[in-house]
Amino acid sequence: VSDYTPAVTLAERSLAAVADHIRSGKAHRIVVMTGAGISTAAGIPDFRSSETGLYAHLAALNLPYPEAVFDLDFFRTNPKPFYVLAKDLYPGTFCPTISHVFIGLLASKGLLAQLFTQNIDCLERAAGIPADLIVEAHGSFASQRCIDCGAPFPDDKMREHVARAEVPRCIHSQAKGYGRYNRFVCNRASSHGRCIGLCVGLVKPDIVFFHKALPELFYERWNLAETADFALVLGTSLSVNPFAALPDSVPEPVPRVLFNSERVGSLGTRADDVLVLGDCDTGVRKLADALGWRDKLETEWRQLVGDQEAGRQLQGMTKRVRDEVAQLASQVDQVLHLDD
Repeated sequence: VSDYTPAVTLAERSLAAVADHIRSGKAHRIVVMTGAGISTAAGIPDFRSSETGLYAHLAALNLPYPEAVFDLDFFRTNPKPFYVLAKDLYPGTFCPTISHVFIGLLASKGLLAQLFTQNIDCLERAAGIPADLIVEAHGSFASQRCIDCGAPFPDDKMREHVARAEVPRCIHSQAKGYGRYNRFVCNRASSHGRCIGLCVGLVKPDIVFFHKALPELFYERWNLAETADFALVLGTSLSVNPFAALPDSVPEPVPRVLFNSERVGSLGTRADDVLVLGDCDTGVRKLADALGWRDKLETEWRQLVGDQEAGRQLQGMTKRVRDEVAQLASQVDQVLHLDD
């Protein structure tokens, strides 16, 4: 929309107006939608960045194409690359960012109606956001099961396998009654000394691989976006459907605020859209300042992650700002031909 287009619900398209709207009590069914950009400060690279993304680092795994690591057919034939990647991404390796904690603060204040996330890193859970307020649209590492029989696999054994980048196999017997098994092995160490058929199917975390259906919960909770009175969108390219369509289901003139490195989707086309371009944590801190929540937010974040991790994330943010400034200066030099 044009800068001259007046806002309808907000006093103006600014974070100050957003904060006034929230403080007034007019936003009490806030829906948040997040992508990989909310976790980059934690040290988790996003997927698609040309030089720093996960796909850019998968060449050493000799994949036929980068996305094959999340392709079920490829996983069935060669699950090893996925578990090499899983070792680096598994929960417990990384700490929540201040953006995660901000969403947790919304929840603790009773303002969060639902968090829809594309992320599989479980950092929302680590930030203390109640599980019933989280929809992990693309699944997560929080649980795992056999891809043949559907039997769940123990968390502790999964952690052991992932730590060694080893592929786990199903350990359930026919007697458990899980689905139909494609293959069996004989377990003669059973208590009765008889041969018991065990499923040895591949085990996979409950992450949604390409071309597979999203969890039913995603569609069951879709109406919460349609009935929201405020929406926050953080760190997502909105390039993967059906998640990409979620912000569009928020009705007009409900305010939508985008914290992202660039404008995405239809954000910025409505009178009450507010765009805060840059890294998520910087934008969230600005909103926390406007709300008067900054001290509480910083305190809770540091208590959660510790001073050393907080310092590391802040140092990374400073480096990103310097890199962006250097890149901008280089672009200006090219345009003005200062090197000639």
